[in-house]
Amino acid sequence: MVIAIAQLMVVLDATIVNIALPSAQRDLGMSDANRQWVITAYTLAFGGLLLLGGRIADLVGRKRTFMIGLVGFAVASGLGGAATGSGLLFGARALQGAFGALLAPSALSLLTTTFTIGKERSKAFGIYGAIAGGGAAIGLIAGGLLTEYLDWRWCLYVNVPIAVIAFVGAAVFLHDKTERGRVHLDVPGAVLGCGGLVAIVYGCSEAQPRGWGDGLVIGLLVGGAVLLAVFAWWQTRAPHPLLPLHIVRDRNRGGAFLTMGLAVIAMFGMFLFMTYYLQTVLGYSPVRTGMAFLPMVAAIVVGSTQISARLLHRIPPRFLMVPGALLAAAGLFTLTHLTALPAYVSHVLPAMLLVGLGMGLIFMPVMATATSGVAPHDSGVTSATVNTAQQVGGSIGTALLNTIATSTSAVFITDHLADAARKGGGLGLTPVVRDQVVKDGVVHGFTVAIGVASVIMLLAALVAGLMVNGRAPKHGRTPAGDSAESADAAV
Repeated sequence: MVIAIAQLMVVLDATIVNIALPSAQRDLGMSDANRQWVITAYTLAFGGLLLLGGRIADLVGRKRTFMIGLVGFAVASGLGGAATGSGLLFGARALQGAFGALLAPSALSLLTTTFTIGKERSKAFGIYGAIAGGGAAIGLIAGGLLTEYLDWRWCLYVNVPIAVIAFVGAAVFLHDKTERGRVHLDVPGAVLGCGGLVAIVYGCSEAQPRGWGDGLVIGLLVGGAVLLAVFAWWQTRAPHPLLPLHIVRDRNRGGAFLTMGLAVIAMFGMFLFMTYYLQTVLGYSPVRTGMAFLPMVAAIVVGSTQISARLLHRIPPRFLMVPGALLAAAGLFTLTHLTALPAYVSHVLPAMLLVGLGMGLIFMPVMATATSGVAPHDSGVTSATVNTAQQVGGSIGTALLNTIATSTSAVFITDHLADAARKGGGLGLTPVVRDQVVKDGVVHGFTVAIGVASVIMLLAALVAGLMVNGRAPKHGRTPAGDSAESADAAV
C-alpha cells in the first residue's frame, strides 16, 4: 500500500495541474507562450533524470532513495503551491520532476524485489498497473474538484499530506537489503543520457508553438539523438554503466519498453483532446470534465486487477498485451467520428471504456515483463527505464499529436471561413456562423490526431505480438522472509 500511494502521487501529478492551469495563469499573470512550462518543466526533469534516479536507487539503497524522494517531492509541491510568480512555480515543478525521478524507480524496484514469484507478484503488479494507467485520469478528476471548490494551489498542496503518510508507512513497513560495496556513478553516462532525453523532450514541447520545421526544434531533436547515440556507445565502455545494455538487449524486456512507449504516446494525446473537447466544445465545468473520465478509471482498474492479475501467471504476457492494444485502438478509432454536437454517451463513453480496459491489459504485463528476471543490483535502473518509456512517450505524444491537431484545425478553419464568406456574397460572417466553424475545426483537428493515435496503438500491438515471446511465469511461493503482512503493506 505504501508504494501504491507514492506511485499514485507521482503519476497523477503529471495531469492534476492541467485543469488548474487556466486559474494559475490568471492568478500569476503568465503569458500564453509561457504557461506550457508548468507542464513541461515537470516532464523535462522527470523524463531526463529517471535513469540517473534508478541507478542511485541501486547504489544508495532503494528504501533510502524512496524516502528522500518523498521528502523532496513534498517540499517542492509546497513551494509550487505557495508560488507568488510564474518563475517560482516553474522552478518548483522542475524540482518536483527531479525528486519524482528518484521516487518512481525506487518504488518500482522495491515492488520488484519484494514480490518475486507466483500469484502475489501478479496481484502486486495488477494494483501497480492500475495506478500507472489510471493515475493520469484520477489527476484530471482531482484537479477539477480542487480547482472548482478550493483553489488551484491545492492541486500542489495535496501532495504534502500524501507524502507524509507514505513516508511514515515506508519507515515502518518497507525493508531493503543493503548491498555492500563502493558506490559508483557513471557521471559521463548521466550527462549524455539525461542531456539527450531532455533535448528530445524539450524539442517536442517546443514543436507546438514553433512547428516541427523550426531550426531550434530540429536542432534539439537531432542533438538529442546524437547525445543518445554517444550515450549508447559509452555504455559499452564505461566501467560502471548507467544503463547496462544487456537490460535493453533482452528481447522481451526491449519489447515491453517499446510497447509501453507507443501505448502512452497514443493515450496521453487522448487525455489532452478529450479534456479540451469536453470543456471548450461541450462546455463542461472542470468538475464535470473530471467526472467524465471516471468510467475510464474504472475500466483500467478492472483490466489490471481483475483480468491481467488473474491471468498473467497462467498465460504468456503478449496474450494480454496484444488484445489490450487492439481494444484501445478500437476505442481511439471510435473517437474519430466525433462532431461538435454533444456525443458523450454515443461516442466518448464507449471509447473511454474500450481504451481503459485495453490499457489495463497492457500496463500490468508490460511492467511485470520488463522487470522480470533482473538482478537485484539492476532492478532500480530497469524500473527507471520503464518509467522513462512512459514519461518520454507521454511528452512526445502530447507534442506530436497536439501539433497535428492544431495544424489540421487551422487549415480547416481557414478554408471553411473563406468558403462561408464567399457563399455570404460579401455580407460577412455572423458571429454564430464563425463560432460554429471554429468549433467544427477544433473537433476536426482532434479526430485527425486521434486517428493517428489509433494507428500508433496498432503499432504497439504489433510490437508486443512480435517481440514479447516470453512464457507464463512459473508458479511458486513467496521467498522466505517476505511475510504476507509486509508484502501487503508494501503494495
